[in-house]
Amino acid sequence: MTNRLRAEIQEEEEAEKELVVKEMPVKEAPENFVTNLLNKGVVSTEAVTRALPFVFFVVFLAMVYIANRQLAEDNVRDIDKLSKEVKELSWDYKSTKAEMAFKSTLTEVAKRADTLGITEPVEPPQKLNDEEVRP
Repeated sequence: MTNRLRAEIQEEEEAEKELVVKEMPVKEAPENFVTNLLNKGVVSTEAVTRALPFVFFVVFLAMVYIANRQLAEDNVRDIDKLSKEVKELSWDYKSTKAEMAFKSTLTEVAKRADTLGITEPVEPPQKLNDEEVRP
């Protein structure tokens, strides 16, 4: 028995040497308007690279614009909610004020005072003079 493993390894190495590496041709970009414009036209990769800071600035401004609009919409919603609340509180104030005006009339006060045992005086009030008050 010879070293069988060594023979197998040598066979595999010979088989690897026989393998031919096929190089795939690099696909070129198809000839269309965009590729012609970027490669041969006015816009080149250098021009695009130089324009990137401006593009980033425009994107930043767009994000600020969107955020500003969101904040404005939130403020409008809050204003609508608060105006509804103010209307409801105004109605409560007016109804409470009307109820208080009704309860403070002379007849209503007299009715409430009767339950406490207080009655309205029948005689008119007496006028006091300074001479009568001083001894």
